[in-house]
Amino acid sequence: MTDKHRAPEHAAAQDTAHAMEQALDWLILLDNPSEEQTRQFQAWLAADPRHGQAFKRAQAIWNGPQVMQSARQLKSRPQASALSRLRAHWKPLATAAVLFLGLFNFSDLPLRLQADHLTVVGERQRLQLEDGSQVLLNTDSAFSSTFNDQRHMARLYKGEAFFEVPDTRHLPLQIDAGPVIASVSDTSFAVRYLDGVTQVQVQRGDVDLRATRYDAHIRLSAGESIRIGPNGFDRPVQMDAGTDLAWVQGRLVFENRPLSQVLAELRRYYPGWIINNNEQLAQVAVTGNYRLDQPLDVVRSLAHITSARLQEFPALVILN
Repeated sequence: MTDKHRAPEHAAAQDTAHAMEQALDWLILLDNPSEEQTRQFQAWLAADPRHGQAFKRAQAIWNGPQVMQSARQLKSRPQASALSRLRAHWKPLATAAVLFLGLFNFSDLPLRLQADHLTVVGERQRLQLEDGSQVLLNTDSAFSSTFNDQRHMARLYKGEAFFEVPDTRHLPLQIDAGPVIASVSDTSFAVRYLDGVTQVQVQRGDVDLRATRYDAHIRLSAGESIRIGPNGFDRPVQMDAGTDLAWVQGRLVFENRPLSQVLAELRRYYPGWIINNNEQLAQVAVTGNYRLDQPLDVVRSLAHITSARLQEFPALVILN
C-alpha cells in the first residue's frame, strides 16, 4: 500500500479518535448541563455524523460492566457518591492510564497492606526466599513469607507465582493460597489464586495439598494440575506445560481457546481496558504464541486474524 493510500486512513483514524475524546468530555458535562451547554452539545452532534457515533460508544462504555464494577469497588462511600467520583475520573481514566481504578483495586487494600511484595498489572518480579526458594511473581499479585524455627510459610494473597523449591529436609515450604495449603520440598510448581479459586500445576517433583475448609488431602505429581474452590478439590488432570506454564518463559500460548477467554487473560496484563463490543467474536477459536509483555500487540494481532475493527485510545482498546 502506498503512502498516498495510507495518509487518508491515518487522518480518518485521527478524526475518529478526536471525536471520541470530545464525546468523553460531553459525557461528563451532560451530567448536569446548563441550557447553553445543551445547545452547544446539539450543535456538536449536528456538525458531523461521527460525533453521534462517538457519543453512543462513550455511553455504551460508561454504562457497561467494566465501569459499573469499578464504581462498586469504591465502596468506602455510598453508591451514588462512588459513581460521582468515577465520573470525575472518567476522562483521565480513559485518556491517561487507568491508574486510579484500573491498576489499583480498593477492595484489595487490606491484603496489599499485609503483603511484602506486590506487582502491578503487567509487571513480574523475581524473589529469593530465606530457604533458597526462587519465586517468579506474575502480574497483579500480592505475596509475603515468614520463616522461623517452627515453620517456613509463604502466602499468595492474590495472583500467580512459580516456585522453584530446593531440597529442604529440615522444614518443607508451605504456601497458603486461599482454599488450599501446599507443602513442598525439591519441587517446581505454579500456584494461581484468583476469584476464590486456586490452581496448582506441578512441573517437577510432588506437591502435598490440604484443603483449608475440609479435612481433605491430595498429592500431585509432575505433569498434573488441579483446581481447588470453595467446595474442595476437583479431579487432577494432565497439564500441558508448554501452554499452561508458558507465562514463566514470558509467553502467552493459546490453543483453540475462545476469544472471550483469551481476552480475559490479556486483561490481566494490559494496564487499561480491553472491551469487546462484538459478541459474535466471543466464541471464535484462537491459537497463537505471543509475548506477554506486549498485550496491545496481541490485541492488534487478534483483531487482524478475526477481521475485527480495532479502536485504540490511551489505556483503552475496543474491538468492534
